[in-house]
Amino acid sequence: MTAAEAVEPATPLRIAMISYYLPSESKIGVGYQVHALANELADRGHQVDVFSPCGPVEGARYGHVHVPLTGSLRTFRFAFEMRRRDLSSYDVLHAHGEDYWMWRRRVPVHVRTLHGSCFEEALRIRGAKERARMVLLGFTEVLASIVADTTVLISPETRRWTPWVKTVIPNGVDARVFHASATAKRRDPTVLFVGTWNGRKRGGELARLFGEQVVPRVKDATLRMVTQDAPSALPDGVVALGRLTDEELIEEYQRAWVFCLPSTYEGFGIPYAEAMMSGLPVVATPNVGARYVTRHGRDGITAEIEAIPDVLISLLTSQPARARMSERALHRATAFDLGAVVDAYEWIYRQGS
Repeated sequence: MTAAEAVEPATPLRIAMISYYLPSESKIGVGYQVHALANELADRGHQVDVFSPCGPVEGARYGHVHVPLTGSLRTFRFAFEMRRRDLSSYDVLHAHGEDYWMWRRRVPVHVRTLHGSCFEEALRIRGAKERARMVLLGFTEVLASIVADTTVLISPETRRWTPWVKTVIPNGVDARVFHASATAKRRDPTVLFVGTWNGRKRGGELARLFGEQVVPRVKDATLRMVTQDAPSALPDGVVALGRLTDEELIEEYQRAWVFCLPSTYEGFGIPYAEAMMSGLPVVATPNVGARYVTRHGRDGITAEIEAIPDVLISLLTSQPARARMSERALHRATAFDLGAVVDAYEWIYRQGS
């Protein structure tokens, strides 16, 4: 019997979620995943409240408890604030961060999802101050994995820093929202990027390589970048789209020819899964999340960033190659269906209650 089959109709649960991030104020993927999970659980009849310093998300179908914070070291202060909260009225605490001081049982079931590893990110981040902060957050993740009744990883390769954690549940994407469409692809060869220009997403480096190497070899090639921190002057063939609505983002996925995100590190990489669910061939650098989502390049293409232009040129100039990769992407995307992810979490909640 699978975890999904084991979930039986039962009394709705009262679920408290903790997340420093929410889409109302942050573009961090964790916040979007919390929002999606909480909505799906609420749709199934559970009472869900999300505790966060971010404001409420428009259209959310779950409850929101604002935890106001000011000043510096906000993530650490959020953890102390949550320790003081009375959560005894809930059946389940599902934390997506900042629960490492909650070692004394507050609820019948305490679940923690580790969204990657701050230790892993510390190996790649620039700046001594930020690296030290990531190392400190890494230790809090280790402590949290001991404090919780059940700890969940979002991909097997993030186990490197917490080898005692055995449960893996990937991030989920709502197939009712992200899906392939009969909508016509853009006329010109189009690559889509979703992320930041600076930092580990390496949007700026991708834009430079695209302008220097792809544009001269593929007529009318365009890199459309969903990013908010791009400079005003962009390389040839590069378009910065800024922040999009959900509907606009879905359309970009559906109309692009190829998706590319050359991050130095992803614990999972929700945009990879969103692109696959939309039927897009995925090109990535071989970071932890991309290796898992693409099954080490079997259902997508992973290459070092210097080789990315040649990979993009090959895909943009070969419709059969894109069709093969699209088929593989759609098949792989079934592993990240939001409904199955919530089934797995419900099973954990019930097992511990």
